[in-house]
Amino acid sequence: MQKVLEANKIGYDLLFTLQKANFINLEELQQFFQDLPVDPYIKGSYRRRRLSRFSIVDGKVVKLPHGRLFQSKEYNPVVGDIHREFHEIDDALVLHEDFARLLLAFNDACKLYSDSREIGVHQIRTTCSATNFGNPAPEGIHRDGTDLIAIFSIGRQNVQGGETHLYRSKKESPVFNKTLNPGELLLLNDREFFHYTTPVKPLNDDTEGTRDVFVLTCPSLLS
Repeated sequence: MQKVLEANKIGYDLLFTLQKANFINLEELQQFFQDLPVDPYIKGSYRRRRLSRFSIVDGKVVKLPHGRLFQSKEYNPVVGDIHREFHEIDDALVLHEDFARLLLAFNDACKLYSDSREIGVHQIRTTCSATNFGNPAPEGIHRDGTDLIAIFSIGRQNVQGGETHLYRSKKESPVFNKTLNPGELLLLNDREFFHYTTPVKPLNDDTEGTRDVFVLTCPSLLS
Protein backbone atom coordinates (compact mmCIF):
# COMPACT_ATOMS: atom_id res chain seq x y z
CA MET A 1 0.00 0.00 0.00
CA GLN A 2 1.15 3.53 -0.75
CA LYS A 3 0.99 5.50 2.47
CA VAL A 4 -0.40 9.01 2.31
CA LEU A 5 -0.21 9.49 6.05
CA GLU A 6 2.53 7.86 8.11
CA ALA A 7 1.36 5.45 10.79
CA ASN A 8 1.06 7.05 14.21
CA LYS A 9 2.53 4.77 16.85
CA ILE A 10 3.17 4.58 20.57
CA GLY A 11 5.93 2.05 21.03
CA TYR A 12 4.94 -0.98 18.98
CA ASP A 13 1.21 -0.25 19.06
CA LEU A 14 -0.28 1.17 15.88
CA LEU A 15 -2.72 4.01 16.45
CA PHE A 16 -3.98 4.84 12.97
CA THR A 17 -2.79 5.17 9.40
CA LEU A 18 -4.41 6.39 6.21
CA GLN A 19 -3.32 4.61 3.05
CA LYS A 20 -4.11 4.67 -0.65
CA ALA A 21 -4.83 1.16 -1.95
CA ASN A 22 -3.67 1.59 -5.54
CA PHE A 23 -3.41 -2.17 -5.96
CA ILE A 24 -7.21 -2.59 -5.79
CA ASN A 25 -9.47 -2.22 -8.84
CA LEU A 26 -12.43 -0.36 -7.36
CA GLU A 27 -14.74 -0.85 -10.34
CA GLU A 28 -14.26 -4.61 -10.12
CA LEU A 29 -15.35 -4.65 -6.47
CA GLN A 30 -18.13 -2.06 -6.65
CA GLN A 31 -20.26 -4.27 -8.88
CA PHE A 32 -20.80 -6.54 -5.88
CA PHE A 33 -22.55 -3.76 -3.94
CA GLN A 34 -25.59 -3.65 -6.24
CA ASP A 35 -27.64 -6.43 -4.59
CA LEU A 36 -26.86 -6.17 -0.87
CA PRO A 37 -29.76 -7.19 1.40
CA VAL A 38 -31.26 -4.58 3.73
CA ASP A 39 -29.85 -4.64 7.27
CA PRO A 40 -32.90 -5.86 9.25
CA TYR A 41 -31.60 -4.54 12.57
CA ILE A 42 -31.57 -0.84 11.65
CA LYS A 43 -34.74 1.21 11.22
CA GLY A 44 -35.15 3.14 8.00
CA SER A 45 -33.97 0.57 5.41
CA TYR A 46 -31.07 2.84 4.41
CA ARG A 47 -28.30 0.36 5.19
CA ARG A 48 -27.56 -2.74 3.12
CA ARG A 49 -25.07 -5.32 4.29
CA ARG A 50 -23.36 -8.68 3.98
CA LEU A 51 -20.94 -10.20 6.46
CA SER A 52 -18.51 -13.14 6.45
CA ARG A 53 -15.42 -14.24 8.35
CA PHE A 54 -12.12 -15.44 6.97
CA SER A 55 -8.65 -16.64 7.83
CA ILE A 56 -5.46 -16.62 5.79
CA VAL A 57 -3.87 -20.05 5.38
CA ASP A 58 -0.59 -20.45 3.46
CA GLY A 59 -1.13 -17.09 1.81
CA LYS A 60 -4.66 -17.89 0.63
CA VAL A 61 -8.04 -16.59 1.74
CA VAL A 62 -10.17 -19.24 3.46
CA LYS A 63 -13.83 -18.55 4.14
CA LEU A 64 -14.93 -19.78 7.56
CA PRO A 65 -18.32 -21.24 8.50
CA HIS A 66 -21.30 -18.94 8.94
CA GLY A 67 -21.34 -17.09 12.24
CA ARG A 68 -23.48 -14.60 14.13
CA LEU A 69 -22.22 -11.15 15.07
CA PHE A 70 -22.31 -10.24 18.75
CA GLN A 71 -21.42 -7.00 20.51
CA SER A 72 -22.35 -6.03 24.04
CA LYS A 73 -24.37 -2.92 24.83
CA GLU A 74 -21.12 -1.43 26.08
CA TYR A 75 -19.91 -1.24 22.48
CA ASN A 76 -23.19 -0.97 20.58
CA PRO A 77 -26.02 0.67 22.54
CA VAL A 78 -28.40 0.39 19.55
CA VAL A 79 -28.24 -3.34 18.73
CA GLY A 80 -25.95 -4.71 21.43
CA ASP A 81 -26.52 -7.88 23.47
CA ILE A 82 -28.22 -9.67 20.56
CA HIS A 83 -26.88 -12.16 18.05
CA ARG A 84 -27.19 -10.66 14.57
CA GLU A 85 -27.27 -12.76 11.41
CA PHE A 86 -26.48 -11.41 7.96
CA HIS A 87 -26.29 -12.88 4.49
CA GLU A 88 -22.85 -14.16 3.56
CA ILE A 89 -20.62 -12.29 1.13
CA ASP A 90 -21.19 -13.44 -2.45
CA ASP A 91 -19.01 -16.41 -3.47
CA ALA A 92 -17.90 -14.64 -6.66
CA LEU A 93 -16.55 -11.76 -4.56
CA VAL A 94 -14.76 -14.14 -2.21
CA LEU A 95 -12.96 -15.64 -5.20
CA HIS A 96 -12.05 -12.27 -6.71
CA GLU A 97 -8.32 -11.51 -6.76
CA ASP A 98 -8.78 -7.90 -5.65
CA PHE A 99 -10.80 -9.01 -2.64
CA ALA A 100 -7.99 -11.41 -1.75
CA ARG A 101 -5.42 -8.61 -2.06
CA LEU A 102 -7.42 -6.51 0.40
CA LEU A 103 -7.64 -9.30 2.99
CA LEU A 104 -3.99 -10.25 2.61
CA ALA A 105 -2.91 -6.65 3.19
CA PHE A 106 -5.11 -6.37 6.30
CA ASN A 107 -3.86 -9.72 7.56
CA ASP A 108 -0.29 -8.39 7.46
CA ALA A 109 -1.31 -5.73 9.99
CA CYS A 110 -3.23 -8.27 12.08
CA LYS A 111 -0.08 -10.35 12.49
CA LEU A 112 1.70 -7.32 13.94
CA TYR A 113 -1.00 -5.91 16.21
CA SER A 114 -3.42 -8.70 17.16
CA ASP A 115 -3.23 -12.25 18.51
CA SER A 116 -6.30 -13.20 16.47
CA ARG A 117 -6.10 -14.73 13.00
CA GLU A 118 -9.76 -14.37 12.15
CA ILE A 119 -10.98 -11.48 10.02
CA GLY A 120 -14.54 -10.21 9.80
CA VAL A 121 -15.53 -8.48 6.56
CA HIS A 122 -18.57 -6.19 6.57
CA GLN A 123 -19.71 -5.17 3.09
CA ILE A 124 -21.91 -2.10 3.61
CA ARG A 125 -23.84 0.27 1.39
CA THR A 126 -25.43 3.31 3.06
CA THR A 127 -28.14 4.91 0.91
CA CYS A 128 -29.75 8.33 1.18
CA SER A 129 -32.51 10.31 -0.47
CA ALA A 130 -34.18 13.67 -0.04
CA THR A 131 -36.60 12.15 2.49
CA ASN A 132 -34.35 9.53 4.11
CA PHE A 133 -30.79 10.48 5.06
CA GLY A 134 -28.39 7.62 5.71
CA ASN A 135 -26.54 7.13 8.99
CA PRO A 136 -23.38 4.99 8.69
CA ALA A 137 -22.97 4.93 12.50
CA PRO A 138 -26.39 4.89 14.22
CA GLU A 139 -24.67 3.84 17.46
CA GLY A 140 -22.86 7.20 17.62
CA ILE A 141 -19.25 7.61 18.72
CA HIS A 142 -18.15 4.07 19.58
CA ARG A 143 -15.62 1.29 19.64
CA ASP A 144 -16.35 -2.10 18.07
CA GLY A 145 -14.72 -4.21 20.79
CA THR A 146 -12.03 -5.68 18.54
CA ASP A 147 -8.27 -5.08 18.06
CA LEU A 148 -7.90 -3.64 14.56
CA ILE A 149 -10.36 -2.04 12.15
CA ALA A 150 -9.90 -1.10 8.51
CA ILE A 151 -12.42 1.12 6.71
CA PHE A 152 -11.92 0.90 2.95
CA SER A 153 -13.88 3.28 0.73
CA ILE A 154 -15.07 1.65 -2.48
CA GLY A 155 -17.41 4.29 -3.88
CA ARG A 156 -19.39 7.48 -3.27
CA GLN A 157 -22.20 8.33 -5.66
CA ASN A 158 -24.28 11.52 -5.33
CA VAL A 159 -23.51 11.94 -1.61
CA GLN A 160 -22.25 14.60 0.71
CA GLY A 161 -21.20 14.00 4.30
CA GLY A 162 -19.95 10.64 5.53
CA GLU A 163 -16.90 12.13 7.24
CA THR A 164 -15.01 9.69 9.44
CA HIS A 165 -13.80 10.87 12.87
CA LEU A 166 -11.42 9.33 15.40
CA TYR A 167 -11.49 10.23 19.09
CA ARG A 168 -9.28 9.41 22.06
CA SER A 169 -12.29 10.11 24.30
CA LYS A 170 -15.97 10.64 23.61
CA LYS A 171 -15.77 13.96 25.44
CA GLU A 172 -12.87 15.32 23.39
CA SER A 173 -12.67 16.80 19.90
CA PRO A 174 -11.68 14.35 17.13
CA VAL A 175 -7.97 13.85 16.52
CA PHE A 176 -8.71 12.86 12.91
CA ASN A 177 -11.55 13.78 10.59
CA LYS A 178 -11.74 13.12 6.87
CA THR A 179 -14.15 12.06 4.18
CA LEU A 180 -12.63 8.85 2.85
CA ASN A 181 -12.37 9.02 -0.92
CA PRO A 182 -12.70 5.86 -3.04
CA GLY A 183 -9.48 3.88 -2.76
CA GLU A 184 -8.52 5.25 0.66
CA LEU A 185 -8.15 2.86 3.59
CA LEU A 186 -8.11 3.92 7.23
CA LEU A 187 -6.50 1.42 9.60
CA LEU A 188 -7.03 2.05 13.31
CA ASN A 189 -6.42 0.51 16.69
CA ASP A 190 -9.85 -0.09 18.20
CA ARG A 191 -8.34 -0.34 21.68
CA GLU A 192 -7.06 3.23 21.43
CA PHE A 193 -9.79 5.06 19.51
CA PHE A 194 -13.48 5.66 19.34
CA HIS A 195 -14.75 6.25 15.81
CA TYR A 196 -17.78 7.74 14.09
CA THR A 197 -18.96 8.57 10.57
CA THR A 198 -21.36 11.46 9.98
CA PRO A 199 -24.68 10.98 8.12
CA VAL A 200 -24.89 11.24 4.35
CA LYS A 201 -27.41 13.10 2.23
CA PRO A 202 -27.76 13.37 -1.55
CA LEU A 203 -26.09 16.08 -3.58
CA ASN A 204 -28.99 15.90 -6.04
CA ASP A 205 -32.35 15.34 -4.34
CA ASP A 206 -33.77 13.68 -7.45
CA THR A 207 -31.34 10.75 -7.26
CA GLU A 208 -30.49 8.26 -4.52
CA GLY A 209 -27.02 8.60 -3.04
CA THR A 210 -24.80 5.67 -2.04
CA ARG A 211 -21.69 5.22 0.09
CA ASP A 212 -19.95 1.83 -0.30
CA VAL A 213 -17.32 0.55 2.12
CA PHE A 214 -15.70 -2.59 3.39
CA VAL A 215 -15.14 -2.63 7.15
CA LEU A 216 -12.63 -5.26 8.25
CA THR A 217 -12.13 -6.29 11.87
CA CYS A 218 -9.67 -8.51 13.68
CA PRO A 219 -10.91 -10.48 15.56
CA SER A 220 -14.13 -10.97 13.61
CA LEU A 221 -16.59 -10.82 16.56
CA LEU A 222 -18.50 -13.67 14.93
CA SER A 223 -19.23 -16.98 16.61
